[in-house]
Amino acid sequence: MKTTLDSDRDLSAQIASAIRDAIVSGQLIVDERLPSEAELADTFAVSRPTVREALKRLAAQSLIRTQRGASGGAFVNRLSYDETVGQQITTATLLLSMNEVDFETACEARFALEKACAPASARRRSADHLAAMRAEIHRQSQPGLSDEGFCASDVAFHRALVEGAGNPVLGWHLAGAIEGMQPLMNMITFSARDRARIVGLHDAIANALEARDAQGVQTGLDALEHETLRLAGQVRAARAARRR
Repeated sequence: MKTTLDSDRDLSAQIASAIRDAIVSGQLIVDERLPSEAELADTFAVSRPTVREALKRLAAQSLIRTQRGASGGAFVNRLSYDETVGQQITTATLLLSMNEVDFETACEARFALEKACAPASARRRSADHLAAMRAEIHRQSQPGLSDEGFCASDVAFHRALVEGAGNPVLGWHLAGAIEGMQPLMNMITFSARDRARIVGLHDAIANALEARDAQGVQTGLDALEHETLRLAGQVRAARAARRR
């Protein structure tokens, strides 16, 4: 584990990075107890508050857990799927909301990933996945549904499509795109959205999935991507016109 620090950079961040690298490389294994704060302070030649801040960073990333008592301390955590999915969603949301990723780039990535799920979902989707998608299509068709409700239903529809692929690794990668980026895309485009058009595209995708037609699912997602980009362009044009 690297212990030499650059005094011109955040010391706690460097310590956290060094410990994280040791965990990723296998130098520190799951459930292993980390050295005490005092030992880490001596190792890195820093104060204990600096070490404490580094450990807080690692705990926030769910890489370590702390226990109290005589046998307590900081331990390498066993990551769960749910924990890492939550972090993926948060990161994707922040990247888009802070304009670190532009709308078109996010849209391209989000649909490319989902289209990659289409062949597996067409093979493996269950009746339950189809039922979940049909239920969301019905919900989206209700005239009294709020914009927030439509957005939540939109996310649930696409989540069911991805879960139908039966591949948790694909699901993990898509969590940020669907759970994080999709709501923000909806916030940008909702004012120009034709709900009937979206519902029709969702229906076409569900029909293709029911027929186990992977190409049909991808074609439906292509159309949905085109519609999303068209709506975003329409919203931008309207905003520019109001500023003139």
